[in-house]
Amino acid sequence: MPAPADHIVFDRSLLDRRRLRQWRAGRLREADFLLRAVADELAERLSLVERRFSVAVELGGHTGTFAERLRASGQADTVVRIERLPELLAGDPAAIVGDEEALPLAEASVDLVVSPLSLQLVNDTPGALIQIRRALRPDGLFLCGFLGGETLHELRAALLAAEAERAGGVSPRVAPFADIRDAGGLLQRAGFALPVTDIDRITVRYDTLFDLMMDLRAMGMANMLVQRSRRPAAKGLFLRAAELYAERFRDPDGRVRATFDIVYLSGWRPHDSQQKPLRPGSGKASLADALKDRSGDY
Repeated sequence: MPAPADHIVFDRSLLDRRRLRQWRAGRLREADFLLRAVADELAERLSLVERRFSVAVELGGHTGTFAERLRASGQADTVVRIERLPELLAGDPAAIVGDEEALPLAEASVDLVVSPLSLQLVNDTPGALIQIRRALRPDGLFLCGFLGGETLHELRAALLAAEAERAGGVSPRVAPFADIRDAGGLLQRAGFALPVTDIDRITVRYDTLFDLMMDLRAMGMANMLVQRSRRPAAKGLFLRAAELYAERFRDPDGRVRATFDIVYLSGWRPHDSQQKPLRPGSGKASLADALKDRSGDY
């Protein structure tokens, strides 16, 4: 089901149009450094799981980079890609046109779902996670990497300050990103067992704010917020934002920093074979006794 109207943050139709335009121009792959970094990290994490998966899904991987890694690893018998845009799937041997918010998978039909850099731009994240958990077979694995934390906080601060100066008010221009604590709670709410969350920071340096914005456009990540202003930007807004960006976030060599925080999630569809937490009161030793035994170590 689509997200309720009051929870729609992103104009996903606009996102599709922009991403398709960048794909046709060949720029989506030119600015895929984040996607490649996340795909490498997810592939490394998956290699530590001593299991072969019958049916695996790459959900919203855009360029298919992670699917390529997984097929090369031999860790999955079948790898299926799911994308909103059919053009991104052209020539792929196993592909489905579908949406993260309306997952085209039957219940308990796959063994692994991996989402590289996709779920930060869905409107109904809890609903998407619940659908992923249902699509997994018992003891199936979900892995995800998405933008969160302090991602692009420098750009947000510079644009807000510049617009407050030039227009006397501000409008949203940088997407909100989930905190790692919120992400962990979403996994539990969606019914995943053994949830794990952690975060990795990637700092990218640019000559100017405009070079950063060119990369964001090439990724299809320019402002697509539903509440964005439709009025033309105030005169000189972006020039002033570039000045403020350089003043606040410039390194000694003159280049500016851009932060990308990648939140990684993993969870399993519950199964009787999985580890269970002990029942309250079932422990054999008290915490007080344990601390007493160690008191002489300090």
